[in-house]
Order: sequence, then structure tokens, then C-alpha cells
Amino acid sequence: MASEQFSLRIPQNTKSKLEELAKATGRSKSYLAVEAIDKYLEHEAWMIRAVQEGLKAADNGELVPLEEVKSYWENR
Repeated sequence: MASEQFSLRIPQNTKSKLEELAKATGRSKSYLAVEAIDKYLEHEAWMIRAVQEGLKAADNGELVPLEEVKSYWENR
């Protein structure tokens, strides 16, 4: 996969944590940063899709009664 240079400013404590993790895992800081960004983007995309699906279901009248939701969470 082709890659491009990308720079950003991060807080010193984040940089320190990244350096510590890179040293502990034997991975480069760049590798770890790309992995973290990819995971974040996947999670955010999933959440946006889930919200959009939920809104579409609500618009279609596909709702779950509050008591059913409470019962589900109380009995877990």
C-alpha cells in the first residue's frame, strides 16, 4: 500500500506514551500511530452507520418499548 507523509502536533505526554509503547513492542511510532488512527476511524464509521440505521428504524416506527429495554439491562 502506498503511503504519504502526514504531520501533526501532539501533546508531549501523548508522544511520550507513544515512544514507550514503541520501545515495549518493538514497533515504530509511525506504525503504532497509523494503527491507532485506523482503529479510531473504523470505530467512528461504525458508530455513524449504527446511528443512521437507528434513526431510519425510528422513522419507520421500529421502536422498542422503554420497559423492554429496562428489563433487558436489568436482567443482564
